[in-house]
Amino acid sequence: MLAGANIIYGLGMLEMGMTISYSQLLMDAEMAEMMLYSMDGIVVNDETLSVDVIKEVGPRGDFLSHMNTFENMHIQSKPKLIDRLTRDRWKEAGSLDMEARALEAAKKLLAEWQPEPLSEEARKRVRAVINAAERDYGVPESTR
Repeated sequence: MLAGANIIYGLGMLEMGMTISYSQLLMDAEMAEMMLYSMDGIVVNDETLSVDVIKEVGPRGDFLSHMNTFENMHIQSKPKLIDRLTRDRWKEAGSLDMEARALEAAKKLLAEWQPEPLSEEARKRVRAVINAAERDYGVPESTR
């Protein structure tokens, strides 16, 4: 992507695209989201530069324990499936790997998602395409 590619293809595909995996789709989408984020570049402003914190902490100081680091640690990445817990905390949380978390998220999404209804104009256009195809294939009007 950094070399200029502008297409992300094959999300969720397995077996050369013969199979689609909902969990793989969500994992791939998270990776693509991170790549797209990196394509936006690095935000440089007073908050991200933290010049005042650099002055406060000073040379060889401890930036990791500074509240500014904690407050800004999620600026770059907001993963939903990638787990950055320590092994002990990961075990306490159920020891689910990324695929298991993705499958759980996919099942939840499929169970709860409600599509936004098409507008009346869009429904008419879709119906016109279907009607034309049915006419072309000789589907009797009484069965449409």
